[in-house]
Amino acid sequence: MNKLEKTAQIDALADKLTNSQYIYLADASSMTVADVNDLRRKCYEKEVEMKVVKNKLVMKAIEKLEDDKGLKSLYDALKGPTALMFSDQAAIPAKLVKEFRGKDKERPILKAAYIDSDVFMGDEAVLGLSSLKSKEELLGDVIMLLQSPMKTVLGALQSGQNTIGGLLKALESKGE
Repeated sequence: MNKLEKTAQIDALADKLTNSQYIYLADASSMTVADVNDLRRKCYEKEVEMKVVKNKLVMKAIEKLEDDKGLKSLYDALKGPTALMFSDQAAIPAKLVKEFRGKDKERPILKAAYIDSDVFMGDEAVLGLSSLKSKEELLGDVIMLLQSPMKTVLGALQSGQNTIGGLLKALESKGE
């Protein structure tokens, strides 16, 4: 790769890093070619973009950016073979890694994850990251919480209406 190609790749990577809210760094070394192809296919199905890039190029792309996002804290994870995963949803790459490994595979190993300016280091974060809710799920939870008191009040009013009606009938029958 000549200098012009490296510069173009660094620029493209810097742009991708700037525009991504959810970035995962994984170690997919020592995986068989079939496993890597299977992982890539599953990433494609889940709309996760997976790239294997040299660590030096990732470092140069991060250096090129202003550190508004805090991406420089990913430097510690840029040792050894690294696969970058970009997604529009926070939990999908972690779920993908967790599901792919299943019970019989050790790889890919999560090196780090960048989620909305927070950095999670190490493979032990996979479990927590895979349980993150999407924006839509969180909005649904908030709507359910807001609806709950209203349903209770409406239910109480409706049952009260039946109680008052019953009392009036009872009083009417006593008066006769």
